[in-house]
Amino acid sequence: MSDTDGKKTLGIRGGSGSVKQSFSHGRTKNVVVETKRKRVVVPKPGAAKSSGSGSGSSAFGDPKKRPAGISDAEMERRMKALAAAKAAEADEARKREAEERQREEERERRRREVEEKAREDAEREAALKAKEEEEERSRREAEEAKKREAEARKKPAAAPAAAPAAPKTDDPAAAQAAIQKQERGGRAVVTPPRGRETREEDDRGGRGKGGDNRRSGKLTIKQALDGGEGGRQRSVASMRRKQERMRQKAMGGPDQREKVVRDVQVPETIVVSELANRMAERVADVVKSLMKMGMMVTQNQSIDADTAELIVEEFGHRIQRVSDADVEDVIQQLEDKPEDKKARPPVITIMGHVDHGKTSLLDAIRNANVTSGEAGGITQHIGAYQVQTDSGATLTFLDTPGHAAFTSMRARGADVTDIVVLVVAADDSVMPQTIEAINHAKAAKVPMIVAINKCDKPDADPNKVRTELLQHEVIVEEMSGDVQDVEVSAKTGKGLDDLLEAIALQAEILELKANPDRAAEGAVIEAQLDVGRGPVATVLVQKGTLKRGDIFVVGEQWGKVRALVNDKGDRVDEAGPSVPVEVLGLNGTPEAGDVLNVVSTEAQAREIAEYREQAAKDKRAAAGAATTLDQLLAKAKADENVAELPILVKADVQGSAEAIVQAMEKIGNDEVRVRVLHYGVGAITETDIGLAEASGAPVIGFNVRANAPARNAANQKGVEIRYYSVIYDLVDDVKAAASGLLSAEIRENFIGYAQIKEVFKVSGVGKVAGCLVTEGVARRSAGVRLLRDDVVIHEGTLKTLKRFKDEVKEVISGQECGMAFENYDDIRPGDVIEIFEREEVERKLD
Repeated sequence: MSDTDGKKTLGIRGGSGSVKQSFSHGRTKNVVVETKRKRVVVPKPGAAKSSGSGSGSSAFGDPKKRPAGISDAEMERRMKALAAAKAAEADEARKREAEERQREEERERRRREVEEKAREDAEREAALKAKEEEEERSRREAEEAKKREAEARKKPAAAPAAAPAAPKTDDPAAAQAAIQKQERGGRAVVTPPRGRETREEDDRGGRGKGGDNRRSGKLTIKQALDGGEGGRQRSVASMRRKQERMRQKAMGGPDQREKVVRDVQVPETIVVSELANRMAERVADVVKSLMKMGMMVTQNQSIDADTAELIVEEFGHRIQRVSDADVEDVIQQLEDKPEDKKARPPVITIMGHVDHGKTSLLDAIRNANVTSGEAGGITQHIGAYQVQTDSGATLTFLDTPGHAAFTSMRARGADVTDIVVLVVAADDSVMPQTIEAINHAKAAKVPMIVAINKCDKPDADPNKVRTELLQHEVIVEEMSGDVQDVEVSAKTGKGLDDLLEAIALQAEILELKANPDRAAEGAVIEAQLDVGRGPVATVLVQKGTLKRGDIFVVGEQWGKVRALVNDKGDRVDEAGPSVPVEVLGLNGTPEAGDVLNVVSTEAQAREIAEYREQAAKDKRAAAGAATTLDQLLAKAKADENVAELPILVKADVQGSAEAIVQAMEKIGNDEVRVRVLHYGVGAITETDIGLAEASGAPVIGFNVRANAPARNAANQKGVEIRYYSVIYDLVDDVKAAASGLLSAEIRENFIGYAQIKEVFKVSGVGKVAGCLVTEGVARRSAGVRLLRDDVVIHEGTLKTLKRFKDEVKEVISGQECGMAFENYDDIRPGDVIEIFEREEVERKLD
């Protein structure tokens, strides 16, 4: 079938109509179509009854072609049902076509609305842009007019000249430019001729994105006045890359960035945000993946290693399973190459017994007075100093305390030292702490130099010192040994040069070297909590160079070096090997003796410190859980008979606190002991007072004081605060307090004996013994024992003591008296009465 134009049309069911076709770029076309109905043949009622011989009879009307067993009535009913079904199907098709036509009209209406709105927005933007360009042009023309007026005012008044003649040139554009140059005082605004190529470029620029690109090739007034130096503009390649990205985004295409596959280290447990950071993926994407797996977690929650492995593989990375202990692998334990090592100053530790003159000897070397600054004239901290000798050599000295309570501090001093100077007083010779210092030096395998001090005293005997050192396998050179010995006097300065020479010789033999160009490593000599500066650690650098800004981990603490202070109190920027410095910037007070290591990032330092802290907690918990129920019951039963003296200890530095705790552990016996509830570094706080009140314990401050809130709380709650600056006094007072918890010792003093001569029965009293005091005195308040054949059969007290018929307090030897026992009547003639008094004697701890 064809339409009026002679073109063929589409044939569909239904009447004639039109179909709207849509093409690209918004083009549409209406097509006229015609539908053909399917012809439905309905047999006439009389046809089934005909003989079937005529040509118009249907196949079903023919009895031969009809299915067996179906009558004419049944056949007619079926034909009517078939006609009704076909009619219903036609109605349904017409209804669907009407609905489709209605939906198409609705879509066309909406499309027109959207196009109209887009056209209005475009016109509004064009009008706004034209307005802005008009304002910009007006502003520039106003500025140009002001400049021309200013230049006209500057020029001297001159006679009006003739109109400028047009220059002779064949190029009209050049002539126009010359005229404009003359009119504007020599400034040329070149307007190139708008040929076909220029118009094509403008058309291309107008069709591109961003209207400013169309004007970018023109020379503006501002650029001409500024010498043609406009602002920085994007390159053509950059614009092309941007257009390509926008095109990919508009088409919904995938990002062309290449996927970076990373090796992700996953410990036993890891926080979701940290896992995303290690994979360099967005945290939201990781959380979404976990939620798809059925885990409702946030970025701050932890997941196990198996779950983390699934996430890492889902994001296309490679997993590396590590244990918690592997976090410490970032600390480099590499051996330094011999060519990288350079000479370093020796570290000398001065050891010896109490009051043998260690600090005074160091004072004489340093030309300073350190002794006056120590309480009681004894050293209670490890001091670290650097000394320049007359020969220009640098020596690092560690001055350790000599008191027995500071054993652990001396042990730490021997661990970091290169040479030990053993100070022995010539008048006192070898003492217990001298032997202890010898053992520390031998355990650390450190060479020793013996300094025999106080040689200026009249009773000094250096040979006695040398002889007694032989008992401890210290053989000095004068005794044909290999240990150097120097006779010195800190008071007069005798032998100091010989001592420094001996130290220099020993250091030269050792050939001490270290690599300064590596990450720093050192040992904490002392640590304290300063009120104004926070946690401060005295560190002796052993390897590398410690600099300001370095991130480090020390024991269970970490930090960033905020400042370095040398032994003279001056701030320095760095400290090399064998240099002692105070380090500021820790997040907590470390333990004295901890090792300081510099790491690259704060995350590594924090992770290592947290691992060490958790490991220490687990170790303490395991130690507490290792006891069985029987052991706990036995310990509880044993503790029932042990009296405890609880105390709280706060000290100025970590080493002193540890020394006090060790001294307290040694106080006590099977009946009483001292229990340190808590010890720490820093001032006494209100929290310490609260703990002391709950435990009924005093607070002991060693070189620290309580702050104002703590003092007020102590006064209100009745908590005793005791301040000490010398460890002798502290130990003695605690020992005396613990002795007060000891039960008093009962002593019996025998004061007399009496022999029973006769036994009488007295009404209202009972049996009364007639006795003769044979020895000593019989007193009524005394205790008595009844002896029969030298066997004690009763012990008690006297109910009555009479001489004749009178009550008396005592009866002396050789006199007769009457005695009656309290609640005891089995007395016989010939028994002996032993008379004694009880006396309570206070006991003291050794």
